[in-house]
Amino acid sequence: MQTRTIELDGHDVTYQVRHTGRRTIGLRIDADGLTITLPRRTPAIEADRVARDRAGWILPRLEKWSARARPGFTGAEGQTIGYLGRELEVVVEPHGRARTLISVHDDHLLVKADERLDPSLRDATVLRAVKRWRADTALADYTPRIAHYAGALGLPAPQVKVRAQESRWGSCSSDGVIRMNTRLIAFPEDEIDYVCAHEACHLIEMNHSPRFYALLDRIMPDHKARRRSMRERTPPGHTF
Repeated sequence: MQTRTIELDGHDVTYQVRHTGRRTIGLRIDADGLTITLPRRTPAIEADRVARDRAGWILPRLEKWSARARPGFTGAEGQTIGYLGRELEVVVEPHGRARTLISVHDDHLLVKADERLDPSLRDATVLRAVKRWRADTALADYTPRIAHYAGALGLPAPQVKVRAQESRWGSCSSDGVIRMNTRLIAFPEDEIDYVCAHEACHLIEMNHSPRFYALLDRIMPDHKARRRSMRERTPPGHTF
């Protein structure tokens, strides 16, 4: 058994390669991750090609297994979320207004909820409010970062959209729109910058060719270290 790591659509995927006496190539995804089975005399590097060819099948299934393993954020007081590399405890405070208000403090996320709410509805109300806050905050945070890296490449600021994506931190479409994952806001700023720079480079190169990495090297020489750092952490911000 050999362990390999490959980049698939902006994600670093670590997987196992196993050789057997079978003549066919097999893929399996379970609680232990991705395993690619090769015929005995097939070089292990062939598994990289298989993974790239089947990325559209692999990534959603890896995400589903990951979602099973991580605890869900329900909006209950005392749970934690990630924000720019920090872990914030959710503190719920009743107030006399119908609108739910959210503010960030040193070690907690203060959620002010309508004091007239039925207790059975409070967690769901907090959850919806936190999701809205996260989306608004993510868009406001990512947009100037991406504009900065686009500018470094001599490009105008692109349109940026956000959503809670299941399998990608970011993507760039052929029409120049960059879509970013709201869950990324849990990571430290230098790692958010890495994803923003990565997607900005796709405005020029819609691939992961040497030309793409030459652009990324130019605007972020330490991008490999930042990418490695992202692989080593699982902040609580993408539990919902």
